[in-house]
Amino acid sequence: MKGEGPALRVAALVKRYGKFQALGGVDLELAPGEAFGLVGANGAGKTTLIKCILDLTAADAGTIEIFAVPARKPRARRRLSYLPERFTPPHYLRAREFLALMFELAGARYNASHVMGILEALELDRGVLGQPVRTLSKGMTQKLGLAGCFAVPRELYVLDEPMSGLDPAARVAVKSLLRRLAAEGRTLFFTSHVLADVDELCSSIAVLERGRVRFRGTPAGLCERYAEPNLERAFLRCIRDEHAAARP
Repeated sequence: MKGEGPALRVAALVKRYGKFQALGGVDLELAPGEAFGLVGANGAGKTTLIKCILDLTAADAGTIEIFAVPARKPRARRRLSYLPERFTPPHYLRAREFLALMFELAGARYNASHVMGILEALELDRGVLGQPVRTLSKGMTQKLGLAGCFAVPRELYVLDEPMSGLDPAARVAVKSLLRRLAAEGRTLFFTSHVLADVDELCSSIAVLERGRVRFRGTPAGLCERYAEPNLERAFLRCIRDEHAAARP
C-alpha cells in the first residue's frame, strides 16, 4: 500500500550466463500504485530481469526486495501475481479446474462471482469454463492466463507481454481492466513490444538495452529527451544512441 516504501527495489543487479552478461548492474524502483512498463528489444534482458525478481533464476550480484522483503524468500511473492510471456496451462485441465487451482495455490476459497466478473471484463465467454484448455485458441488461452492472474486480488501484478495473441477487441478489454486495477492502486509491472499500449497505460517506463537501464522516467519524458512526437520513435533513438556509443 502507498506510504510503506517501494513495491519493488532492484539494486546493482547482475546476471550472467557463462561469459554472456544478460544484466549489467540494473537499478530500478517502483512505488506502490505505479503503472510501470519495461521496454526493450528482443534479447535486452527483460524476461531475465523478471525471472530474477521472481527468484526463478539466481542473480550473480545485487539485491531485490518486494515490499521490503528479500526476493529470495518465498513470502516475498505472497502479494504478487505473475503471467509469463509464454503461458501454457496444464493440458489435462478444464478451464474451470485451472482457475480453481489458482485459488487453491493462493490459499484462497474459490470465488465464482469474482471469476465471472473477471471473465466478463476480459470478454471471455463463461462457456469456456467447461472446455479442456488444450482445445482453446491462442487468444482464449491468453485470456484464461490473465483471468488466472487476476482471479485472486494482489497488490503487484507482473505481466510479461500480456497482450500476446490477443485480437484488437480483446486488447481493448485487457487495457480497460488494467486501467481499472491501476485506479484501485494496484502496482503494475509489464513488458510489451507494442509501445502505443505502454504510452497509453503507463505512468512510468524504463528502457532496457543490452542488460542496462538506458532511460527511467515518463513516456513523455523520453519523447522530450529525443524531441520525437511519439514513444516508438523516441525508443528507437534511445537504443540507437546506445548502439552508437558502444561502437569502438
